[in-house]
Amino acid sequence: MTAQYRLSIAANGQHYFNLTAENNEIVLTSEMYVSKASAQVGVESVRANGPMPERYERRESADGKAYFVLKAANGEVVGTSEMYNSTAAMENGIEAVMRVAAGSQLVEV
Repeated sequence: MTAQYRLSIAANGQHYFNLTAENNEIVLTSEMYVSKASAQVGVESVRANGPMPERYERRESADGKAYFVLKAANGEVVGTSEMYNSTAAMENGIEAVMRVAAGSQLVEV
């Protein structure tokens, strides 16, 4: 399996995408976009910013789970990870996004 961006439509009609790693696990989820074109711009932002370590912000949820957000150059969040049980697992998630962001294909589901 290859890593890919999966563009979908939510129940409310908005568009979003998930970035999957080579193991088919979702490593990043976008915000919701009103249009498909806007979601595609979001994908391009992840492609551009994903390989850059300085674009990741490590966070902790209210219940103590580790997660990260990927930010664009303007500081806007372009994607959020899942919740991880450990900091090490979160760092593996960041490494996965950095590895696959630039070269993954976009598919519509």
